[in-house]
Amino acid sequence: MRPIHLCLLGDATSPHIQRWTREMMARGYRVSLVTARPAPIDGVQQQVLRPVRRSVQWLLRTSEARRAVRSLAPDIVHAHYTTSYGYLAARCGGRPLVMTAWGSDLLVTPHRNPWMRWLTGWTLRQADLITGDSQSLVDAALGHRPRAAVHCIHWGVDLSRFAPADWNAKPGFEIASLRAWEPNYNIPAIIDALARLRAQLASPQARASVHLHLLGGGSMEAALRAQVAQTGLTDAVTFHGRLDDAGMARVLARCKVSVSVPEQDATSVSVLESMACGLPVVATPLQANAHWLPARWLVPAHDGPALAQALLALAQDDALARQAGQHNAQRIQREGDRATQMDRMAALYRGLLQAGSQKND
Repeated sequence: MRPIHLCLLGDATSPHIQRWTREMMARGYRVSLVTARPAPIDGVQQQVLRPVRRSVQWLLRTSEARRAVRSLAPDIVHAHYTTSYGYLAARCGGRPLVMTAWGSDLLVTPHRNPWMRWLTGWTLRQADLITGDSQSLVDAALGHRPRAAVHCIHWGVDLSRFAPADWNAKPGFEIASLRAWEPNYNIPAIIDALARLRAQLASPQARASVHLHLLGGGSMEAALRAQVAQTGLTDAVTFHGRLDDAGMARVLARCKVSVSVPEQDATSVSVLESMACGLPVVATPLQANAHWLPARWLVPAHDGPALAQALLALAQDDALARQAGQHNAQRIQREGDRATQMDRMAALYRGLLQAGSQKND
């Protein structure tokens, strides 16, 4: 019996797409990918579209995407990110069609103007199944009145890779930020909070133990480096950029807290991975974060002083930080296993194919 052929439309450079392909291949699927940003993924045939440098160019890639999907002739088409690859998939005509919203594609983009709201709604209404990784995304999708069912499937955590390290072996009060260096993620507020935290610590030894690790990379790198230099934090900040899972796990093993303070977000994989590593997480009070984290550790997105106060509480009470991290790790063990989430997704794929075969009988 031949394997089910799953064709993804998405960004091949994204770790999330790479993880999805590996998970589905591990479940016996043949996976191909249509992408405007190629990157090597073992075992995945890729059809590469012309690069997209401006949002309007997605509208000009429909013919290429249609030809690519038809040449692959998959059993299932699955687009990741509604307002780009989702639109292309909707124009391709492949069935059954699955769409996964990532966050800003439903929480931000449709609110920019009536045209984008209409286009987002039209795109979603072409899907046979829709998923999002938080209840906020599910609610946003339902607000466009799709004809398909909408399911909450989050990315989950690879618990074999992300697990608590020895707390006593951590070198100091080190802080991880795993979010991209883009405006939505408010990295300047984290740097500001770092400066405030160091100023509030009483002893030189305590101040010297504080260190910020910035992972993710992005367009704001030059501005962030300038801010760090201007605030005298050069020795207290390491700019790592984008790391693979192993690299992220190594950084998290050193840290005693993780920070994620975006303005808009769905369920963040980096938050879940930080929790799995036994770290307390300080985050913004978005619906997705409030689902996973205690209210005590939720602070406004641009509030450097509030973020500094939360970090100070953890820096001054190691037992509190350790207890908060243990609580997070236990929560992920119960609810955050990626394998469980991907098993659910594979079952949804099978349900779509069974429904289609019944219609054809």
